[in-house]
Amino acid sequence: MSELIYAGSLKTLEDEGAKVIKGGSHAIAVFVYEKQVYAVDNRCPHMGFPLHTGSLCDGILTCHWHHARFDIKSGGTLDPWADDVPTYPVEIKENEVWVYPVPFNKVTIEKLRQRLRDGLEQNISLVIAKSVVGLMEAGFPATEIAKIGVDFGTAHRRRGWGSGLTILTAMTNVLPKLDKTGQVLALFQGMVHVARESSGMGTRFLLGSLPVSNEKNAQSFEQLSEWYRHCVEVRDSQGAERVLLTAIELGFSNEKLADMMLTAVTDHFYVNTGHTLDFHNKAFEILNQIGFEHLPYVLSSLLPGIDDVARSEESHSWQSPVNLVKPLMEAFPKLPDILANVSSRGDADIDEAVLVEQILSDDPIETVNTMLDALKNGVTPSRLAQIVTLAAADRISRFHVQNDFRDWITVLHTFTHAHAVHESLRRSTTPELTRAVFHGAMSVYLDRFLNTPSARRPEPKNVETEPQNPSELLEMMNQQQQVAESARWVVNYLARGGDKSELFNTLGHALLREDAEFHSFQMYEAAMIEHDHWEKEDSGLARYAQETLILAVTRYLAGHAPTAREMPHTAQIAMRLHRGEKLFEDD
Repeated sequence: MSELIYAGSLKTLEDEGAKVIKGGSHAIAVFVYEKQVYAVDNRCPHMGFPLHTGSLCDGILTCHWHHARFDIKSGGTLDPWADDVPTYPVEIKENEVWVYPVPFNKVTIEKLRQRLRDGLEQNISLVIAKSVVGLMEAGFPATEIAKIGVDFGTAHRRRGWGSGLTILTAMTNVLPKLDKTGQVLALFQGMVHVARESSGMGTRFLLGSLPVSNEKNAQSFEQLSEWYRHCVEVRDSQGAERVLLTAIELGFSNEKLADMMLTAVTDHFYVNTGHTLDFHNKAFEILNQIGFEHLPYVLSSLLPGIDDVARSEESHSWQSPVNLVKPLMEAFPKLPDILANVSSRGDADIDEAVLVEQILSDDPIETVNTMLDALKNGVTPSRLAQIVTLAAADRISRFHVQNDFRDWITVLHTFTHAHAVHESLRRSTTPELTRAVFHGAMSVYLDRFLNTPSARRPEPKNVETEPQNPSELLEMMNQQQQVAESARWVVNYLARGGDKSELFNTLGHALLREDAEFHSFQMYEAAMIEHDHWEKEDSGLARYAQETLILAVTRYLAGHAPTAREMPHTAQIAMRLHRGEKLFEDD
């Protein structure tokens, strides 16, 4: 009897209709219905309103705040957005009612995982938020949470990989930059974007590989690569999928699969303003996080979009007034020989700062020749891609707000494409993928007018004083178009020795507290990853690069804030509910 909680006599409960008793750290509501006694958690699982103030009719307990309905016997909800309410065992001895304060339906990791799937399927943000909060608080690995979203997004969107899965991957990549609340917000935002993008889009079923019964009738990798390349060329997504799944079935390495797929992407210039290559890079990044057993669905999800892609060499801007296509087509056949001989040479002896300035110049033909010379002199394709990415970030750091607002996206596309090329070349180097470094450099050239006029790079002031509190930056971004002001704040913070980890977490919250647009997530993640690469070096260019990347992301986020902030509000509700706070009372 010491473990039981006394609820009162049966007659008293029948007269009162509902009674609240204390059950450890929470309240339990006790009801009498059809001569039977039932006990449920008094907090409505939707948003915490006290259920004892609700109505019990025909065996259905209805919360009066949002009209969530629950079966009084099982606690099951009729409303998928509400969650089931915990129920408790009841004992009646000599007409006295006792409640055992351990629920029948305990919240487990598996239940939270299922609720996350439910939230994704039904596209219910609050259910997603509560599930992510519960899993994170229970110590469930963040990559395992991301895996649930990836499995759902790659299977339940007929059009395949899109911005939602890209956001989820980007946010998974930057989790180490964020505090615990930031990590919850990052995963939640990624999951919600996956759910929204997949809603009503239909299930995607794999076509299956070509028949392979033994090694004798198995196709060679070279043959499959040729078929795959041709299918992509003629925009045959179904043929490409069967070839890809065959290559996976035959066990070809992840590096070979990446080479096959990215070769087909880079056969054309800056496809879909860089999104196609970026999506491919993100797919391989998330596989590295969640496990390569997910190869078939993840990689094949990249193919539905190839039947409707824009190829930049076909556009007027790449052909006139300066023909960028011709010099690139003349340069690309030279790449195999250049890269084949690069391993025999020592470290490159070139001025990389001059190379950055050349990429930013008004002479694209000279840029192509200079980049070829850099490769000949021992600069690796990965390093060259890193330098092009820095030049693209420089464009953003100097983007003037007198430009059309939508042109932020133009310079952003170049930067995230260049970053994706850099990350892809870090995994595997081929002459075909190296072509994309040149595509990115030409896009940097085409963006030159967006630095006319060029925004001034702020100079630090009062560097001897203590660094500011990062919360000042968040307050500054509560106002629209604080681009220059935010940039000055960051430059002073860095010059005064401010903690970069605190700054990066603050910038993460500046992103995640908003109903941010897709490209803002890309901007933050790419800047953080590229910064970390440069931070491993000790040189004047490396220091310049780090500051440039921080300035670029700060100015971009400041230019896109504030917003309505509906999504972070939903996440805050979930976190407050998890802590047991009463949302229906004033703070």
